[in-house]
Amino acid sequence: MINTKIYKAIYSLAEDLLEADRIGDQPQFDKLYDTLKALCADNEATPKDHPEQWETLADFTADLDEALVIYDKALVKATAINSKDHLSSIAYSMAVLQIEKEDKDAAIQSLQNAKITANKIEDKEFKVEIDELLASLLAE
Repeated sequence: MINTKIYKAIYSLAEDLLEADRIGDQPQFDKLYDTLKALCADNEATPKDHPEQWETLADFTADLDEALVIYDKALVKATAINSKDHLSSIAYSMAVLQIEKEDKDAAIQSLQNAKITANKIEDKEFKVEIDELLASLLAE
């Protein structure tokens, strides 16, 4: 379970990052991103460490290779706590980036992993999204 204070901080930073991006305020975006990155680093290997913070950091990382490395870190943390929701969403996000990088085989593997872990989650719409993206890649 994620610490409530950490969750609120991550959620607030994510909202502010989205707003900075929406209005095109790159200096503010960079400052907020650095704050989120520092939060992740400060919590790493402590009881406050949680895949949610790493997944959020990866979501806002512009460099695709760097984002995939951060998603990998989030995946390890989600595996450690057996969080099916996080395992599914992280694998799906990785697949989207892998498609963007034209790494179809890796994207298919990520989506197959997402499908397996999504088997145990409540979000039916997300399960459909995973299935549809996987089917479209397999049909190519």
